[in-house]
Amino acid sequence: MAKTSRKSTRSKKFVSFKGRMVMIGFGSIGQGVLPLILRHIGIKPSQITIIAEDARGGIPETKRYGVKFIEKRLTRANYRRTLAGLLEKGDFLVNLSVEVASTALVELCQEAGALYIDTCIEPWPGGYSDPSLSVSRRSNYALRDTMLKLQPKYRGGPTAVIAHGANPGLVSHFAKQALVNLARDTGLKAAVPSTREGWGRLARRLGVKVIHIAERDTQVSLKPKEVGEFVNTWSIDGFVSEGGQPAEMGWGTHEKALPPDGRRHAFGSDAAIYLNRPGLLTRVRTWTPIEGPFHGFIITHNESISMADYFTVRDGKKVVYRPTVHYAYHPCDQAIMSMHEISGKNLRQQKRQRLIVDEVTSGRDELGVLLMGHKKGAYWYGSQLDIHEARKLTPYNNATSIQVCAPVLSGIVWALENPDRGVVEADEMDFARNLEICRPYLGPVVGRYSAWTPLQDRGVLFPEDLDKADPWQFKNFRVV
Repeated sequence: MAKTSRKSTRSKKFVSFKGRMVMIGFGSIGQGVLPLILRHIGIKPSQITIIAEDARGGIPETKRYGVKFIEKRLTRANYRRTLAGLLEKGDFLVNLSVEVASTALVELCQEAGALYIDTCIEPWPGGYSDPSLSVSRRSNYALRDTMLKLQPKYRGGPTAVIAHGANPGLVSHFAKQALVNLARDTGLKAAVPSTREGWGRLARRLGVKVIHIAERDTQVSLKPKEVGEFVNTWSIDGFVSEGGQPAEMGWGTHEKALPPDGRRHAFGSDAAIYLNRPGLLTRVRTWTPIEGPFHGFIITHNESISMADYFTVRDGKKVVYRPTVHYAYHPCDQAIMSMHEISGKNLRQQKRQRLIVDEVTSGRDELGVLLMGHKKGAYWYGSQLDIHEARKLTPYNNATSIQVCAPVLSGIVWALENPDRGVVEADEMDFARNLEICRPYLGPVVGRYSAWTPLQDRGVLFPEDLDKADPWQFKNFRVV
């Protein structure tokens, strides 16, 4: 069979769609994914309706492509009335909004017979920051638990792809490919698993104890950040909301004790814990191939919980294996300065925002999964996309947004090819098919081994009491 080039794949129509598509939200991801939808899905612009409170510069794009735009904010009081008549059986809702409850939209789509996708599980306004809610109830763990309760109710219903952007989403597919690569490189003879139980057993046999979603964004703008301004390469509202939630992580069976401010949840799968502090203020040591070692923030994300849950191995009711999983994120340097500013103001967000896309002059987003604890040390697998290649691939994007937009596209395609799967997470989807669609938009996708551990060079200038007999114990990943 002739090898398909990345260039030819970037012009391929993967599937045709005759229904209507409604997109909620039209920020950086909505604007970035629209050209990909029109490029790769057999759909006419007249079939697409966009609903957003504020297009933030995207109006010219809707006019250019000839799609309908409705300027409106969806609320708990009006979302059903607004969407009435826009969604029927066989239609598709693409939810790229903030502060519109994902569970409410999923239920609406199931009632209408429409397909659905989002990039994270969103609550109604206040769900992230209501002080009357416990810290546990303000977590992504709680949001996911509420969503998963819909699975048995809608089993076999229209496919609703939950939390399928870069991360959560793409990184779950990276993790499976990384496990396959690690098995090959260590000589472990094992077929590619086809079940959840099979993937958990493979991870256990390989000895994977920890998975970091390790990301370093080095994109820069020549325009300095100003006082009272938040600068970022992707959704600022989304990032600040996540950063104000508790730091969360899937909790491995190898861990011997909770960290000092670690807490378990009193409900759900018990696959994760949270720290009694915001992720925006919680740093850990991590590693990517180009950057090397750096400090990342444990920003809460759905994949930290879903991946740990998915790879869990049980003997009856007893959990015998689960990896520790968490995000370790260093955003662009101007976002770091923005975070530092709001940290000093008790997480009150600046009034002005600046999303840098066209003004980015250099840099890349190095996003992947770092698997540690196995006999080869550490293995990172992921995307190393720089801004210059990003601009050649598709309009309205920087290196970060493409890494989100590509899996939104692949999730839409997968849902159209698998229309009756009910409510599904990225971990439950076909990783190979999604990577096939995404890979042409990710720049170099590489795997790299390293001898790095979080203990490397620790205690050289300032002695520390480290348990070197058990370098994977959580205390060695403690906040810095």
